[in-house]
Formats: sequence, C-alpha cells, structure tokens
Amino acid sequence: MDSIVMEVKGITKKYRDHAALDNVSLKLEKGKIYGFIGQNGAGKTTLIRLITGLAFPTSGEIYLWGKTGDAQLQQQRKRIGSLIESPALYPYMTAYQNMEVQRIQKGIPDKSIIDKTLELVGLSDTGKKKVRNFSLGMRQRLGIAIALLNAPEFLILDEPINGLDPVGIKEVRNLIKKLNKEYGMTILISSHILEELYNTATDFVIIDKGRIVEEISEDELNEKCKQHIEIKTPSSEKAIMVLQQKLSTDNFKVMPDGTIQLYDFLDDLEKVAGALAEDKILVTGLSITGDSLEDYFLGKIGGAAK
Repeated sequence: MDSIVMEVKGITKKYRDHAALDNVSLKLEKGKIYGFIGQNGAGKTTLIRLITGLAFPTSGEIYLWGKTGDAQLQQQRKRIGSLIESPALYPYMTAYQNMEVQRIQKGIPDKSIIDKTLELVGLSDTGKKKVRNFSLGMRQRLGIAIALLNAPEFLILDEPINGLDPVGIKEVRNLIKKLNKEYGMTILISSHILEELYNTATDFVIIDKGRIVEEISEDELNEKCKQHIEIKTPSSEKAIMVLQQKLSTDNFKVMPDGTIQLYDFLDDLEKVAGALAEDKILVTGLSITGDSLEDYFLGKIGGAAK
C-alpha cells in the first residue's frame, strides 16, 4: 500500500447547508507531482485541510499510506510537510532564526537539518539578512523550507506561486521539480495558474463545485490538447490506407468511434482532402481541432478562471 500515499473515499465536508466537498474519492500515487486545479471556492483548500488534519470530514474516510483512524492518521501525518496559503514568518528574524523557531515547535532534535534545508531551497547564503527584506520568492522558498524540516515523503503546497513575479515562479518551480526528482517526493500543488501547473506537474486533478471532475496524466492531457486534423468517415480502414500509402504518414490515431486524428499536414488540409477524394472515400467531417490548455481546463471546470 506504500505506493498509494493518500486516498480519500466518499469524503463530504459540509459547512451548515453548503457542501464544500461532495462525495470525493481520490488516490495519489508515490513519486508524482499532482496539479490540483479548480476555481476559488471549488474545494481545493478544504480537501488539503482534511488531509493535513486541520479540519475533519462530515463523512467518508481518509487513508495515509493505507492507514486510517484518528490515531493512525495523526502518526502518518508526521510524514507530510505542508505550506497552506502564506507562510507564517517572523519578519525581524533571519531565515535561520525562523527555521530554529519552527524546529523547536515541531520537536525536531537535529539542529543540522536547518542548514541542510536552507541549502536545499537556495537560502543558505542569506546570513543575517532579515526576512522583511526578502523578495516574495525568497519568502515562499523559506515557507517551503519550513514544510521540509521534518524530511517529509509527501509535500502539500497550497497556492505556492500566488503573487510571485516570473523570477519567483521559476525559483519555486525548479525547487518542486528538484524535490521530486532527487528525493522521490510526492507533491500535491493547488493552484489556479494553469500554465505554471502544466510546466510543473506530472498528473492533474480537476475539481469543480466540490466534486472531482477529472484525473488525467500529462501524456493524456497533451494528447487531448494536441492540435490535429479530425477525419470523420464511415470508411476509416480505407482512409488509413490512404494516409499510409499516399501521404506516407503513420502519425495518426484512430479513436474508438472510428474518427481519425491526424497530427501531420496541419498547414495543408487541402492535400488530405484531395487524397481522400481521389480514392472516393466519403468524408463526413474534416477539420483542424484540439483545445488550448486553458480552453480544456476551463471547459472542465465550467467558467473563467478567477
């Protein structure tokens, strides 16, 4: 069960008559970076708070590394690091002093972990510089450093790039990828900044109005968003022969309904149409299609991002 880091089954969280989460079931596998996507108020932070023990479900079950029940969940949460919303930092202290306060509060005996973690997030050279003089990107990396103090196997970041400039965003992105690649850390990132999640995550979970809309891998997403010529014909086998023999391409995919997705000749639709017409193949649809990344996500979550 260690391959499944976190699982929720039928989780519902109600606040009076409002269901922030409605019968949500989800599994997160070890070693992946999950992009958790949804509009503000979709339920992202609520689920994160349930996973980390900051709130409790109205109904349903939470499993961490296959364990459930209050006592066992509390024990397993020691394997989790989290940064939820903005990091709580002491502005008139240095990065090291902030880390020392957190180390003591968390009951971590090894002081050397501070220097190791600051080096990991690229803040080992800040010396006596006070946090109030840090850039937003540096503060965010310090917040992540605090989340890493207990050497977690599962890192949860809620909107870690909110308000950052492009340099800060790149710093955080590179750090997340490093933690995943070099330490095998499973990471869940909640954000509504779609392009950045796309540049960072290996898998995506889309949530809307308290319900999981879709779980999709990076490869599947690329396939769905990839521009292609869509060929609709009742004679798909003959059309395939034309593509292979007359147009010399195998760069296509046949869908379950017989529709052909052709990834070549995007700038020469007439050539494809002509080749099919020469063999008297009936074509009921021929068009260039494929969502942009934003169109795809917004189509799933039902509206403009906020």
